Amino acid sequence: MAPAQEETGDLRLTSLWLFTEETRMPTWKTPRRAALRALAGTVLTAAVAGTLLAPAASAVASRARTGTPAPVHTEKLVDGSTAEIYKLGAHHYRMEIIDRDAVYARLEANQRDAGVDANDMFVVLTFDGQVHSWIGGGHRGPGGFRLPDDSTAKVTKVGPHHYRARIMDRGHVVARLEANQRDAGMDGNGLFVVLTFDGEISASLT
Repeated sequence: MAPAQEETGDLRLTSLWLFTEETRMPTWKTPRRAALRALAGTVLTAAVAGTLLAPAASAVASRARTGTPAPVHTEKLVDGSTAEIYKLGAHHYRMEIIDRDAVYARLEANQRDAGVDANDMFVVLTFDGQVHSWIGGGHRGPGGFRLPDDSTAKVTKVGPHHYRARIMDRGHVVARLEANQRDAGMDGNGLFVVLTFDGEISASLT
């Protein structure tokens, strides 16, 4: 049977990493992680999986939110900010980036992983609510770049603010990332990858 593909999302998996059309969940991992920073009072937002999430009304306002459920867990990001992760449904999580008790941005992963480059801090939020962040290591496409697990990312420009990355291992395409007007991210069994809409790719191996 030919490898399945998901044509419209940011993440399209083929070959060894299959993508199921019915569930839109990667079948190469069991249900098990893009953060944004604000500088000089600037509020940043992210669009993930077709959803634009508005930031808090004021990035300097108090975070008091009556009736908001408690996060399922929190994690410290590498830039010192804090990620609060909320479960919205099965394989559906939202992350709020907190600094100095203010919500600077929200990011949502719904049935697929999400990723972002926030001023050279790369972050992935998985569809099962895990977070991984790292600093630097970016390569500017188009071109071919070696990743930390010795696979290769081949980045091509599709159009304005639209790039595609093919992850190659021993001559085979094992995954694809599509960043179209927004960043994209994925967790490939411990290899976290972010591809930005302007063609930069970075990866971190855990």
